[in-house]
Amino acid sequence: MNSKLHDEHIDFLFKAILSLKSIDECYCFFEDLCTVQELKAISQRLVVAKMLDEKQVYSEIVKKTGASTATISRVNRSLIYGSDGYAMAFSNIKEAEEKGEIEKKDDKA
Repeated sequence: MNSKLHDEHIDFLFKAILSLKSIDECYCFFEDLCTVQELKAISQRLVVAKMLDEKQVYSEIVKKTGASTATISRVNRSLIYGSDGYAMAFSNIKEAEEKGEIEKKDDKA
């Protein structure tokens, strides 16, 4: 965990996120918290990470997501040298889908 990020304000943000019980609640919360552009940027990075995790090539990721190669490179560095947060999230999503706790979607990533 990055100690530079750890503080009571970020803890409060994460507690708020963890308290949300549905995708609809997430939409309401994040619509209030973020601008449309911020939310699109965050979701784009997550999709890029998923595509990189699935070994898709940069040119295909650019084509499907519209992300710049610089963004793709930054996300790729996080996948290689980061805290394994993306891998943890992908594993948790897969497990929750298999248990029927969240709806499985055929996403484009």
